[in-house]
Amino acid sequence: MLSIEKIIIGFDSALRTLLTPAQTIRIVPGNDCPETELTNAEKRESAALMRINHTGEVCAQALYQGQAFTARDNIVQQNLTQAACEETEHLAWTERRIKELGGRKSLLNPLWYSGSFVIGTVAGMLGDKWNLGFLAETERQVEAHLAGHLQRLPQQDEKSRAIVSQMQIDEGQHATTAMHHGGVELPASVKLLMKLGSKVMTQTTYWV
Repeated sequence: MLSIEKIIIGFDSALRTLLTPAQTIRIVPGNDCPETELTNAEKRESAALMRINHTGEVCAQALYQGQAFTARDNIVQQNLTQAACEETEHLAWTERRIKELGGRKSLLNPLWYSGSFVIGTVAGMLGDKWNLGFLAETERQVEAHLAGHLQRLPQQDEKSRAIVSQMQIDEGQHATTAMHHGGVELPASVKLLMKLGSKVMTQTTYWV
């Protein structure tokens, strides 16, 4: 049964994710890299890709909060909460890089957050093994998505590439941890639906 405390924490997490600058404990990857000269077109491309990555982290926060909201096992709840904390660093990294590139965050982030929270809540209600399986598959798809961004980012944009590379490593570790704690493989049809949903989000966020 959901407690008032959980509801308050969830509401607070939403406000923090959407309205306040994220904080990072780790040094931002690529912090020591020099700011290389980029053409206006290259800056726009890097900023758009980092906007997508930032929105992906907004969605990750919502998914984790929704899953933790309905998870049955305390250990699973703790793992989801810890993963959300680590993803907060990604929020900070991508937000900072967007500003450096002269870009902006997605105007649709509140919409993406709300939808992702609902999906995460439903995943949590299905049971912890499916909850963790959903988390693992989400992270795998994000890892593959980041690999694609590394191919699209300008080679000389070392700062953005360093951030995306470290994010890719972290997402892979989250997927491995989720499966280690009892996650199960999702049906192929569910994986396909997740990919289609992600495609809609990324293509829309590239522009808006």
